[in-house]
Amino acid sequence: MATIPYLSSAIRQFQLYKQLGEKAMAQVPDEALFIQANEDSNSIGTIVKHLWGNMLSRWTDFLATDGEKPWRERDAEFDNDINTRELLMQKWEEGWQCLFNALNSITDEDLERTIYIRNEGHSILEAINRQIAHYSYHVGQIVYIAKVYKTGDWQTLSIARNKSREYNDGKFSQEKGTRHFTDEFLKKL
Repeated sequence: MATIPYLSSAIRQFQLYKQLGEKAMAQVPDEALFIQANEDSNSIGTIVKHLWGNMLSRWTDFLATDGEKPWRERDAEFDNDINTRELLMQKWEEGWQCLFNALNSITDEDLERTIYIRNEGHSILEAINRQIAHYSYHVGQIVYIAKVYKTGDWQTLSIARNKSREYNDGKFSQEKGTRHFTDEFLKKL
């Protein structure tokens, strides 16, 4: 049975989370991207700004410099000051492009190399796992906020409500095989 190399699998997962965030944001009116439910919560725009800052800091020159760059202003990432979809999407794309450029610059043989985040050593594999968890956490927040502010019918981004049996029947009608779990969702999205 063929296995999918770790790095390829991780990149697919990042692509899935990127697309989930994009599809969620596309379903809400522009003003909903910047609504902050209360002073302790973040708008979608603020979450995107934070992801952007984190991605640039973690993945710029990541093999040679600490992942917490001296130029990063993390606290400012939580200022709710993005006010156009265009600027929001520019930051979104810039952050993800930085991540994908970094991951495309290495191979699975590099995964045990040590890199640093705030002076703490991580294997590249650990650093990728850390960021998969972090980014999926925030994309989940984006999806939830988008669902709250969506007017009209929400276009599901996963298995539709009350369609689990139908979904499973379709899966079990296929021949067993090695596939990556993101394949179906990336096609759908």
